[in-house]
Amino acid sequence: MPDYPFVPLQHERIPIEASLERGRAFHAEMDRRRTTRHFSTDPVPREVIELAIRTAGTAPSGAHQQPWTFVAIADPELKRRIREAAEAEEHAFYHGRAPEGWIEALAPLGTDEHKPHLTDAPWLVVVFRQAHGVGPNDEKITHYYTQESVGIAVGFFIAAIHRMGLVSLTHTPNPMGFLAELLGRPANERAYLIMPVGYPAPDARVPDIHRKPLEAISAFR
Repeated sequence: MPDYPFVPLQHERIPIEASLERGRAFHAEMDRRRTTRHFSTDPVPREVIELAIRTAGTAPSGAHQQPWTFVAIADPELKRRIREAAEAEEHAFYHGRAPEGWIEALAPLGTDEHKPHLTDAPWLVVVFRQAHGVGPNDEKITHYYTQESVGIAVGFFIAAIHRMGLVSLTHTPNPMGFLAELLGRPANERAYLIMPVGYPAPDARVPDIHRKPLEAISAFR
């Protein structure tokens, strides 16, 4: 394991009024964020995706092992193959594998096995969780809190995409083993989710959802 030197924390304390102003503005912006399944085919520059991945890479992780890999795909043929494989798995899921309760929970959102967003969006970003590391001599390196770490990084990525004026969708076909095969990922990586990224279609529609109020998601003692 690397031995990190300790350096002074780069932090500028700001007045509480400024903190609250920033916090209110960020909350208002994120409260406008919506997940959509209707994407425009308009191109998005690679630098946008790179910036979002760089931002995701700033997330905290267990023992600072950064156990994530973001695979960004713009190739139309590869996106088509991913869509075909995902729809096959989703068809089996919606027509037999899924518990009845899960189908009922999804019904208000209008989801089914048809996934046109996987080919409409200009980018697919597939996130892989590194279940363990691999040393210079192919030895296995234990990673800690990988699920939590990758989840936090995905949250950073989504926030960055929204901040840049684009939209995304978290998609988790079940199972996802086909992604490692199609993308040639190593054996220590596990597919975590797929995120189409792009601009919303001009006629994009979203459910009129309402988020839980503060008192429903918090407790102060």
